[in-house]
Amino acid sequence: MIHIIDTDHPWDVYSINSGHAEVISCLEWDRSGSRLLSADGDGTIKCWAMADHLVSSWESSLGSALAGEPIVALSWLHNGVKLALHVEMSGSTNFGEKFSRVKFSPSLTLFGGKPMEGWLAVSISGLVTVSLLKPNGTLLTSSESLCRLRGRVALADIAFTGGGNIVVAATDGCSSSPVQFYKVVVTMVNEKCRIDTELLPSLFMRCTTDAVRREKYPTVTHLRFLTRENSEQVLLCASCQGGSIVECWSLRKEGLPVNNIFQHRSPVVGEKQPTILKWRILSATNDLERVSAVALPKLPISISNTDLKVASDTKFCPGLGLALSFHDGSLQILHRLSLHTMGVFYGPGGAARPGDDSAVKRQRTGAPPLHFKALQFSWTSLALAGVDNQGKLHMLRVSPSMGQLLDMNTTLRHLLFLLEYCMVTGYDWWDVLLHVQPAMVHSLVEKLHEEYMRQNHALQQVLATRIVAVKASLCKLSSATAARACDFHAKLLLMAISSTFKSLLRPHTLHSPDKSPGDRLAEICSKNIDVDIDKVMLNLKTEEFVLDGHPLQSLQQLIQWVGDFVLYLLANLPNQVSNAMLVMYASLIMKSHNFGSIVRPGFGFLRDGSSLGMLREMMVMIRIWGLLKPGCLPVYTATSDSQDSMFLLFRLLSRLWLCSRDDGPPQEPDEGLVDECCLLPSQLLVPSMDWLPVNDGVIVRLQGKLPLRLTFGKSWSLAGGLDRYLSHIPGILKNVNPLLRLHVLRCGCVTMLRSPNKTNAMKQWEQRWIKNCLCGGLWRRIPPNLT
Repeated sequence: MIHIIDTDHPWDVYSINSGHAEVISCLEWDRSGSRLLSADGDGTIKCWAMADHLVSSWESSLGSALAGEPIVALSWLHNGVKLALHVEMSGSTNFGEKFSRVKFSPSLTLFGGKPMEGWLAVSISGLVTVSLLKPNGTLLTSSESLCRLRGRVALADIAFTGGGNIVVAATDGCSSSPVQFYKVVVTMVNEKCRIDTELLPSLFMRCTTDAVRREKYPTVTHLRFLTRENSEQVLLCASCQGGSIVECWSLRKEGLPVNNIFQHRSPVVGEKQPTILKWRILSATNDLERVSAVALPKLPISISNTDLKVASDTKFCPGLGLALSFHDGSLQILHRLSLHTMGVFYGPGGAARPGDDSAVKRQRTGAPPLHFKALQFSWTSLALAGVDNQGKLHMLRVSPSMGQLLDMNTTLRHLLFLLEYCMVTGYDWWDVLLHVQPAMVHSLVEKLHEEYMRQNHALQQVLATRIVAVKASLCKLSSATAARACDFHAKLLLMAISSTFKSLLRPHTLHSPDKSPGDRLAEICSKNIDVDIDKVMLNLKTEEFVLDGHPLQSLQQLIQWVGDFVLYLLANLPNQVSNAMLVMYASLIMKSHNFGSIVRPGFGFLRDGSSLGMLREMMVMIRIWGLLKPGCLPVYTATSDSQDSMFLLFRLLSRLWLCSRDDGPPQEPDEGLVDECCLLPSQLLVPSMDWLPVNDGVIVRLQGKLPLRLTFGKSWSLAGGLDRYLSHIPGILKNVNPLLRLHVLRCGCVTMLRSPNKTNAMKQWEQRWIKNCLCGGLWRRIPPNLT
C-alpha cells in the first residue's frame, strides 16, 4: 500500500493499492507533486498520477520493469529549470535579484528545446534503465550497464549537471570498496533511446585509511549527493552495530604535476597546465550514534564562502543544515559542509538527554527504541517530516535561526524572504506558516504587499492571485485578522470572474489596435470618473461586448454574485466607516494591532481602489450584456418597481472608488455617501455574505509550542460533519449527489466533480479551478462519513 497525506489534514489518509508484488524500495515525487514513481524489489516501476486532479484518487497507467532486478535508486529526469536563492540580496527590492534563473540544460530535449519527461533507475546489479514519456503518451524504455564489469550495487544516488548529463554514485556497501561515479548521457536516435555511460573519478572513504577506524565501520549505510543539481558534493555514512561516522566529499579540479624532464621546456603561447578531477574530503564527524535516516535540504542557496559568511552575518540558517536521525531516537541538524552540530532534537522515543537518568532506564526494558526510519525536509527547510519504526508520522518545526535569539525585525525579514521565494516558485508555503505567530501576521501582510508593489507590472500580473492566496493563509492564523482572510478569498473569486468576463470579449475587426477589449475597458473606466453608468457606456464600442444569448445566460450565477457583492459592500459601508474610526482610536490608545475582531468581512475593500475599479468595470459589462439579454442581469428585491438598481449601485460604487483611486490620495467617504448607503437596506434586500472560510487544518493549532497529537481517520475539528461545508455551497449544489461533490482542503470551498453546464463560457470558467483551487489547495472527494 502507498499512503498519501496532506500536511494540513494529516488525519486524512489516501491509500493506494499499489499492486507491487515485492516490497516498495523507492518513492519519488515530481516537482509539481501531481505524479509519483514507485519501484519495488522485483524491478517493477509504476508512475502514478491524480485522477481528475483529485488528491484522493490516484491511478497508474504507465510503468516499466526489469524482471528480477531490485531498484536501489530512482529519479525523474531534470526539466532544465533551476533557481538560485541569494541570501546576500535579501534586502533588494527586485525579486529577480533575490531569485535568479540558473542556466541549466534538461536531461533530454525535444524539438525546440522542450524538455522530455521520464525517469531513470539503477538496479542492484549495476543496470541503469531510462523510461521516456513520448508526446503521444507512449513509454519508451531502454537499459544499459553502468560499466563493462557489472557488480553488486547496494546503494546509489542520482544527480544532474548543468550540461544535461546525469551522474550516478554507487557502492557495493563495503566501506573498504571504492565509491564509483558514472556519467550517464541519454539521447534519442531514430526514435530509440540510447544510453551512454562513462566512468568518473572514484573515492575511498577516509575512515578506511584511518588505522583506528579501519575495521570499526565496515558498512556504507547512506550515500547521497548534497543536492540533486550538484554532482560535485556527496555525503557518505559508514556504520557498525554500535555507531556511525559521516563524511562530506567534494570533487575539485587540480593541476596535474609535470615530470621534471618537461619542466625546462619552453611553454607554448596559450598553453595551460593540465588538470585532473579529484575527490577531496571536506569534513568528517567524530564517532556518532548509529544513523537511521538522513534528510538533505532542498532550499537552493549557494554555499560559496561568501554566501556562507552572509548567512552567518544575517543568521539566516534555512538550507544550511542536513538532518541525521539515530537509533537512540535523537536527531541532529549538522552544517551541510563543516558537519558541526547546529541543533539537537531528542526524538519521538524520548532519547536520553544529558543528565536524564529516567530515559536511560526506559531504554533498558529490552524494547527497541523509537527512532526515525525515514526523514524528509520541506521545500524551504523549515519543517521535517519523519516516519518512525512503529509507523507513526511526525512533523517537526525547524527554526529559521536554529535557536539563535533574533529581534522581531530580523525574524520577519527571514520569513518574508521565504514567503517571496514560495510565491515566485509556486511551492507550498505551509511550512513557513509554522513559524508565524499571530502578532506577526499584520506586519508580514503589509511588508509582503509593499515588496510586491515594487515589482514591474508584468511580474505583478503573474503573481497577482498567488500573493492574495498567501495573504489569506496568513490572516487565518490570527483571530484578529480572520475577517481580512475572508476579504482575500473574496478577492480571489473577484479576480477570477473579472478575467473570465474579459476573456470572452473579442475585437470587432481583425485589424484592431494592440489593446484587447478588456484592456480598453479597464483604461476607459479608470479615466472616466463619471458616476452615471450610461455615460460611461457611451465611450465604449458596444459591438465588442456582443455575446450570444446562451453563454450570457450560463454566466448568470457569476453575474449575480458580482451584483450581490457590490450591494453587500455598499450596505455595510456605514458599519465599516464606524469600525475604521474605532480601529484608529484603539491603535492610538492601546498602541496595538490586535483589534481585528471588531472588523467585519468587507473592511479590506474600503480602501482597495483596484478591487473597487474591477467591480466597476464588471458592472459596466453586465449593463451592456443586460441590453442584449435581460435574463442575465442580477436579480434584486426592491421596494419600488421603478427603482433602477444597477444605476443606483454604480453611482454609489463610483463615489466610493473615487475616494481610494490609486492615482490620488486616499480620502474618507463623505457623509452624503454614507447617508445614502444607510438607506440601501430600505431600498434593496441586502444578501447575507458574512461568512468566513473553513479553518479546520492543523496550522491554526500549531502556533504554540505544545505538540499536537492526532489519530489517522479522526479529525479534531469536524464535529459538525458536512454542515460545516454546506454553508459554502451555492444553491445549485444542494441537490447534487454528495458522492459527486468535491471540496478544498485549505479553504473549504465546495464544487462538483463534473458540471452539467456544457457551454464554452462555463468550461472556460471551470478550467481556472480544475487543477486546484485559487487558494493553492487541492481538491478531494468529500469523505463518505461526511456525506
